[in-house]
Amino acid sequence: MAKADFYETLGVSKTADEKELKSAFRKMAMKYHPDKNPGDASAEQKFKEVNEAYETLKDAQKRAAYDRYGHAAFEQGGMGGGGGGFQGGGFSDIFEDIFGEMMGGGRQRRSSGGRERGGDLRYNMEISLEEAYAGKTAQIRVPTSITCDVCTGTGAKPGTSPKTCATCQGSGRVRAAQGFFSIERTCPTCHGRGQTITDPCTKCHGNGRVTEERSLSVNIPAGIEDGTRIRLSGEGEAGVRGGPAGDLYIFLSVKPHEFYQRDGADLYCAVPISMTTAALGGTFDVATLDGTKSRVSVPEGTQAGKQFRLKGKGMPVLRSNQVGDLYIQIQIETPQKLTKRQRELLKEFEEISSKDNNPESAGFFARMKEFFEG
Repeated sequence: MAKADFYETLGVSKTADEKELKSAFRKMAMKYHPDKNPGDASAEQKFKEVNEAYETLKDAQKRAAYDRYGHAAFEQGGMGGGGGGFQGGGFSDIFEDIFGEMMGGGRQRRSSGGRERGGDLRYNMEISLEEAYAGKTAQIRVPTSITCDVCTGTGAKPGTSPKTCATCQGSGRVRAAQGFFSIERTCPTCHGRGQTITDPCTKCHGNGRVTEERSLSVNIPAGIEDGTRIRLSGEGEAGVRGGPAGDLYIFLSVKPHEFYQRDGADLYCAVPISMTTAALGGTFDVATLDGTKSRVSVPEGTQAGKQFRLKGKGMPVLRSNQVGDLYIQIQIETPQKLTKRQRELLKEFEEISSKDNNPESAGFFARMKEFFEG
């Protein structure tokens, strides 16, 4: 029976990116997991097919080989036969081992006993400006792979243990002759782990890991900025068969605030005041992020755009004792929906006004007149 297309198995298109692949895999794995389908042989088979499809497509080079040659890329001899003495393995292995080593890279060798480092995880978190100001301890839930508690990560059924691979004698690599060349590549029997499991764990099916949602506590320091990345070492996916865990990266974004705009450690707030307050002077209060109120005195004749500085009322500087400032920017609001009496008073005020009352506008139009006259 022909194998199903890997993309169809995961239910994604051939243009799916890494995020879509991972999301589809988790959804399918949860659906067909043997723990949720006890005694269902078809669900168990489907679970294995989903794992195989994801393991292939998540690797960029394996995916490229699969897109070009299909399942034949990983069959005996690679590329559907004609392998010229290459036993097992596939085209992606050959490509990596020849060209990867020539370019100084190549596949990362697996450690002794098939232990592989777990993958890194990303978690996006959005916080408020107030939380960025004060800092917080957040509880998050992250779906990840954890070490199987039945086999303790070995992948073998309790009471049994992995055995040294008979093909590679535990090295995880095999050599094959091709004409004048001798090429070393990943062992096709143990897939580079150096060990094989004849009696796999019934819970993790030999993977040594199971998918589960974990609850973690994340410390957000005061003064954190938008776009900051926090690394939690060892909180990523569990390693394969007892290997070290990957890391979890928290990417922070700060939500826009209703009143304040942030520039580094400084805050800016635009405050509209009435025309009369600007002309006659006055005071108003502003609430600051530290939970207090600060009074701002507006002197007589304040112009639009005037800026007042409240020292130490900005954001704390990360990992220091310094604090930024809060800048109040004045906006003068023009009166609207005037009554008849208000109009009369404004017209009367305009009639008795002199150039000294509006020196900037008087000076501007005087210079403009001189410009046009010559």
